[in-house]
Amino acid sequence: MSNHYTYAICNVAKDLPKFNFNEVITTSAETIRKSVDGTLFVTKWMSEPKFVTDGTVTPSATMNHEEALTLMATDAWTNKDGIGK
Repeated sequence: MSNHYTYAICNVAKDLPKFNFNEVITTSAETIRKSVDGTLFVTKWMSEPKFVTDGTVTPSATMNHEEALTLMATDAWTNKDGIGK
């Protein structure tokens, strides 16, 4: 099933402290999906947040729903038990 969100990959150490969770679908730092190694996280939005448009945060990648699902299925995002971090 597809949706119209934009998904973004960001750096936990560099970008997470600059996030305004009022501007994205993800509700808090506690609810983000992190990569298995804990260095990256994914968030999503309907409209590009101000902290991205003004350059405060520059995602390393943006993608659509299908691309995000494909990425989340990789070893970097899903541990051997099938559960992300």
